[in-house]
Amino acid sequence: MGGPEIDHLIGLLAKLPGMGPRSARRAALKMLQQPETRMLPLAAALTEAARRVRPCADCGNLDSQDPCTICADPHRDRSMICVVEGVGDLWALERAMVYHGLYHVLRGTLSPLSGIGPEDLNVATLLSRITEGDVTEVILALGATVDGAATAHWLTDQLHPTGVTVTRVGQGVPMGGALDVLDDGTLAAALRTRRAN
Repeated sequence: MGGPEIDHLIGLLAKLPGMGPRSARRAALKMLQQPETRMLPLAAALTEAARRVRPCADCGNLDSQDPCTICADPHRDRSMICVVEGVGDLWALERAMVYHGLYHVLRGTLSPLSGIGPEDLNVATLLSRITEGDVTEVILALGATVDGAATAHWLTDQLHPTGVTVTRVGQGVPMGGALDVLDDGTLAAALRTRRAN
């Protein structure tokens, strides 16, 4: 095509979610045609994000400050923690603009077939946040998958001794569905109709 630099750029772009080789070629071509306005600002933003963005020590969200802007917001309801599988799920719930409590990112779900056990999840931090804070409710906003349901059941057992109310997102999340691909209205309905687990 156009040399090893272009092939390398296309190869890296093709590894991004939703980008196949054809989409990567089109994106690379657009950037290369206007490097000063498209490619160089993107390169600078990528470098800055790689240098500054880190997981929040409290909740696991990605941010350039620690604690993250959500955990540091004094207007958040600190009596509620919404537990999600990943940062993408947290961002999806924030887009729905119906939840104003805190979050906790598990960094996965239990999956014996994939070798993911309780020790691989970010649970110890969650338990310490509950015992050290004023948390009265934990919302389990995990995907409606077999692994999500197993994780929710296991977490409910782990949280029972703390005395907090454990709820789970309700209608609107289809079986087999992942939170980060649902529309905002569906997510809003799921949070509003949560139920005890």
